[in-house]
Amino acid sequence: MIHFEQKKNYKFNDLIEIMTILRKECMWDKEQTHESIRRNFIEETYEVIEAIDDENSTLMCEELGDVMLQVVFHTEIEKEKGSFNIDDVTDGICKKLIYRHPHIFKDTEVSSTIDILRNWEELKKIEKGQKTATDAVASVAKSLPSLIRAEKIQSKAHKVGFDWNDISGAIDKTKEEFYELTQAINGKGDPEEELGDLLFSVVNIARFLKVDSEGALEKTCNKFIERFSYIEKRAKAQGKELQKMSLEEMDELWNEKKDIEKSAKGE
Repeated sequence: MIHFEQKKNYKFNDLIEIMTILRKECMWDKEQTHESIRRNFIEETYEVIEAIDDENSTLMCEELGDVMLQVVFHTEIEKEKGSFNIDDVTDGICKKLIYRHPHIFKDTEVSSTIDILRNWEELKKIEKGQKTATDAVASVAKSLPSLIRAEKIQSKAHKVGFDWNDISGAIDKTKEEFYELTQAINGKGDPEEELGDLLFSVVNIARFLKVDSEGALEKTCNKFIERFSYIEKRAKAQGKELQKMSLEEMDELWNEKKDIEKSAKGE
């Protein structure tokens, strides 16, 4: 056992101290690398998102702590290499916030949030050394979920005028991509490539509608699970097993659930 002061309440610096101790004393923590805990960071971030979606403040507090741990963990690994420490991380983000808010920390005048966002993007380009529109588009992180990445790429292209005038252009393009996918399925093209083009064009429609495509798909996934659960429960009530039911029988229960949902909405 090592000496460590047990407290009723802990502060941020205590977390840093605990992480330093664990990297020295705990066999598992010592073995970890950026690569080995990379997925943890992603999973913890999504758990925060779920807490936000569920409007669960208690869970959000816990999950934000898990994300904070990931930040401290990765920083501790770099501190051991002599690259940077948590003060460097804090210094960097503080300087970035001050630099990108000249309307607060300098005398830049703005009249709307649009001005603020425009300034943010321009300052970001300077900061990142982005000299061309391609630099800005290519800077979108490859590790983002593909739907989010597609929307961000399209938004950056929009800023230099490479975009449809209205949603009708995006819809026509989606129809075209769907046709090309059907052609590829029939042997005239690469199905994977054409499917990617179709998904990209659908994200473009979502952007014109100001709909978060990632969020829209998540809602549909949840809806599917709810309807599938209804099918299984109704089948069980009828003394049937899903594996032995026909698609037509399951579709009938699926549509039954849809009718219930419509009725609840007053449709």
